[in-house]
Amino acid sequence: MAENFLSQSVGGDPEEVLVVVSNAPDMLLAKRIAHHLIEEHLAACVNVGASGVSMYMWEGNLEGGEEVALTMKTTRRRLSRLIARLHELHPYEVPEVLVLPVLGGSPAYMEWVRAQMREQQ
Repeated sequence: MAENFLSQSVGGDPEEVLVVVSNAPDMLLAKRIAHHLIEEHLAACVNVGASGVSMYMWEGNLEGGEEVALTMKTTRRRLSRLIARLHELHPYEVPEVLVLPVLGGSPAYMEWVRAQMREQQ
């Protein structure tokens, strides 16, 4: 599944800063995912949000439950490895993975994200 997604995301500047949005079923797992992604230099920063309720259709049934939002900052160079690792760490059959372009930002912050992603290449 990650491979299909990644084929839609190739190309572009490897230094391009991207935001990846996902979630986790609880705070403990959200923190674990964040810890791994940062230590493995796949994300410069992971914001672990407050728990909130998600509502969605799954296999014809209305489902709902608490989830913890994850917002990850990375570069295109690290994107495929970040997504693959997220799939490994995540318990959902179809975890949310949305990749958003960053249209601009503080030059110092953008360079910090790029520098974090250059380390340990």
